Amino acid sequence: MKQPPAPVPLVVDMDGTLLRTDTLLESLFAAARAKPLWLLQRLLSLPWAMARLKQDLTGVAALDAKTLPIYQPLVDYLREQKRLGRILILATGSDYGIAMAVANRCALFDKVLASDGTLNLSGESKKDRLVSAYGIKGFDYIGNSSGDLPVWASARQGWAVNPSVYLRSEIRRMPHVQRFNSDARIDLASYISAIRVSHWMKNLLLLVPLLLDHKQYDSTTLFNVFLALACFCLAASGVYLLNDLLDLGTDRQHPHKRRRALASGALPIQRALVLLAGFWWASWCIAMFLPSAFRVCLFIYLLLMLVYTLYLKNIPFVDAATLAVGYCLRITAGALAAGALVSSWLLTCSGLMFFGLALLKRYAEMVTLRDLMGVNTPVRGYSMDRASSVAGVGISACCVACGLFAYFPLAIAAGEGRLATWMVGALSLLWVAHMWMMAYRGRIQDDPVSFALHDPASRVLGLLTLTASLADI
Repeated sequence: MKQPPAPVPLVVDMDGTLLRTDTLLESLFAAARAKPLWLLQRLLSLPWAMARLKQDLTGVAALDAKTLPIYQPLVDYLREQKRLGRILILATGSDYGIAMAVANRCALFDKVLASDGTLNLSGESKKDRLVSAYGIKGFDYIGNSSGDLPVWASARQGWAVNPSVYLRSEIRRMPHVQRFNSDARIDLASYISAIRVSHWMKNLLLLVPLLLDHKQYDSTTLFNVFLALACFCLAASGVYLLNDLLDLGTDRQHPHKRRRALASGALPIQRALVLLAGFWWASWCIAMFLPSAFRVCLFIYLLLMLVYTLYLKNIPFVDAATLAVGYCLRITAGALAAGALVSSWLLTCSGLMFFGLALLKRYAEMVTLRDLMGVNTPVRGYSMDRASSVAGVGISACCVACGLFAYFPLAIAAGEGRLATWMVGALSLLWVAHMWMMAYRGRIQDDPVSFALHDPASRVLGLLTLTASLADI
């Protein structure tokens, strides 16, 4: 009896298809964090040595294949095909090392084809390799990008996973290629969470010099401050995106951060890069309408955050001090945009307060991982046995800041505004005590700002503090 012909092999792409990420881009950002100078030197040879670069990146910035986000519906489909006796082949332009690690994780593929340090297996070279092995129309192919068009042209059947608008228009010309139904949805929530819209509240610090100056400002000045706020909101969102791109590996090992849009694969790296460049470009364009001193302050802020992200964020206490300087730069920028004065007293109080709050965030992470998750690995360079010292330094800094604020210098010695200043200092101290208590109990499992925005006690204390600061008593 004649047996039915065996089904042709099913070839699957990896980046953006099997995985909800791009391993080359991830390796580039991992190398930028680990060895930035080495990466710069290697990129200079990029046009002539792409395959070698991919191989070198695998050695310098090895990715953890076990934590890379996958398209589960596609994996389920491949399991079903495997059960039916289908030969499955993983064919990717990524280096062979990471491709094998992903294949071993899935335990589905009969063969792995990948770049090997000499041949960059993508586009036409991938098509030639598959046609040479299986012939034209001798395989089916699942891909996701325009680089897969030559492969689809030679395949018997094809599927496109989460195709772009451009790719959808191209595959309409290929009747044998159809869309693969996956869970790849990029909704507005992914963008909002990635750019940290809730953290824009921090940029209200630009208004502090105006509130303390007690002057009547004209509409032009207020409009300038509004532009300054927009600048820092856009710039800070770009910083958050860059930070997440450089922290993809560590975020995926964190019990909460692994759900972030970039770490989970909900937001593609390519779109995050477009957002980052767009935000920083728009921020700088808006800054051109503001005083040159403000632009210098904005540039220093961006440079400081870049240095922090690349070099300082894992150095205990230095990271907190750097963040405190970043917040003080916001206050200074607000004063420069409005033409207001900013005193050394205000910067001292602010620096101490934000230094303490930065340590509060680190302490909250340590408590969450140690007491609730049973993890004893260091947090940003802070070993778990230093939790009490982190809390001690942080609480002391916050208390000193509140005390300095309550004792406003000689400018209010005559009594005007004295009670209001004391009330603000006392309420701030009460809020700080509440936040540290919540951190000690393990209630703050994410950013303290996000916690405070949803915490009833923080809302009440914030409203009372705002009322007292606006009072003229």
